[in-house]
Amino acid sequence: MIETKALTKHFAQGKKLVEAVKGVTLDVAEGELVALLGPNGAGKSTTLRMLTTLLEPTSGTAKVAGFDVSDARSEVRSRLGYVGQGNGAGHNQRVRDELVTQGLCYGMTKPNSQVRADELLGDLELEELATRKVSTLSGGQRRRLDIALGLVHRPPLLFLDEPTTGMDPQSRANLWEHILRLRREMGTTIVLTTHYLEEADSMAERVIVIDEGTVIADNTASALKADLAGDHLVVTFETEEEAKIAASAAQQLVTVREIEVEGSRLSIRASQGDSTLPVLLRESESRGAQVLTADITRPTLDDVFLTLTGRSLRESAAAAAS
Repeated sequence: MIETKALTKHFAQGKKLVEAVKGVTLDVAEGELVALLGPNGAGKSTTLRMLTTLLEPTSGTAKVAGFDVSDARSEVRSRLGYVGQGNGAGHNQRVRDELVTQGLCYGMTKPNSQVRADELLGDLELEELATRKVSTLSGGQRRRLDIALGLVHRPPLLFLDEPTTGMDPQSRANLWEHILRLRREMGTTIVLTTHYLEEADSMAERVIVIDEGTVIADNTASALKADLAGDHLVVTFETEEEAKIAASAAQQLVTVREIEVEGSRLSIRASQGDSTLPVLLRESESRGAQVLTADITRPTLDDVFLTLTGRSLRESAAAAAS
């Protein structure tokens, strides 16, 4: 569905050249749900805008739904839906009218556009809002309308650029329920950007991490967490000496990556934490180190980003936004 090779985008700011995207190579298969992660300014939105033909690439190539984004813009646009960070509907327009107009813009006949508008109003639970002005809708209702606008022409590919930003947890959950149901029914390929890492973790089949305009990781969320971050094991003892004894035992385990002793507390980063911890406890106690407590914390995608870049994705995003 998406194939890019060495895709770049440069901007001129006065005499300064800004390299927003630096050689991004991507492959997204039909039907996948892929999350594109990175702090603000990492190049995510610029990449999406190139893939949706809104920006011309500086160099490299990109094909979307089999068509080149530079040479076949109309063909690309007719096959995708794009839900940007801002609201797409006119504030003074009525909800159903906006959906009908969107269908007409994609070349649908008025009767077909009206039928499709009514289908989407039902699918996204917007029927009662059909005659309301967009300006009177809540944030969650507007985002559901944005999703409907992106799906009017039944595109095989849908881009969602931070679709749930600013929404309360219940509205976010409801919106995702609608998106996933529509995806199951239509087989839509979805490319998502989000700062809510738990969304990417639980929803996406693949996670692509972009930082400073380049792809620095591309795999399933579970594989990235296991391979790059690992489980965090914390074991406490009565004395610091016992913690050091356990640390020595941990050094012999191939799954252990990082070891830190703070007083009587032993902190370890390891792959396969479930199987590592029992072995560590047995080895520690066989050497005379009596365990008081033991705990495993699963890694997050933020831990992955911290491992890759030395900084937190959440902190980087917040700093860039401010």
